[in-house]
Amino acid sequence: MKKKRPFGLIAIVLYKTFVSALLLMTAIALLLTLDNYEALADFSDSYTLEGKSGIIDWGLEKLLNLSPRTLQFSGLGALGYAIVTEIEAIGLWYEKRWAHILVLFLVGISIPPEIYELSRGISIVKAIVFLINVAVFVYLLKSFPEHSSSKDS
Repeated sequence: MKKKRPFGLIAIVLYKTFVSALLLMTAIALLLTLDNYEALADFSDSYTLEGKSGIIDWGLEKLLNLSPRTLQFSGLGALGYAIVTEIEAIGLWYEKRWAHILVLFLVGISIPPEIYELSRGISIVKAIVFLINVAVFVYLLKSFPEHSSSKDS
């Protein structure tokens, strides 16, 4: 018989999977930018798009102001974090105690920097991410497994 997972757990797994996918896309974009740095710089000097150039200008300016070394480090960092986040999601899906502890720890240590960022300026994205992380932390803290079982291995 298939065990029904709690809604909160499913929501956290979906959130972690979504974050992992965003991080993976970011890593790919940064590493592709690194491989095509010269072509991207040439493109930024020669393109013309009506009406949409503002956001493209902003994005290209941000990317091209990063050194290739920073792009490489950021891309590999995002890739590593995407892998860890997906491992968290898979571990939570299979209700592993180690995943519960890992997510609780990583979300817990992210809350103070998020509070600091909110103190520097509130934005919708910052507020949503903060509220989601607090909700995840509280949920996992309240549903923390009391004892070790055969699921823990």
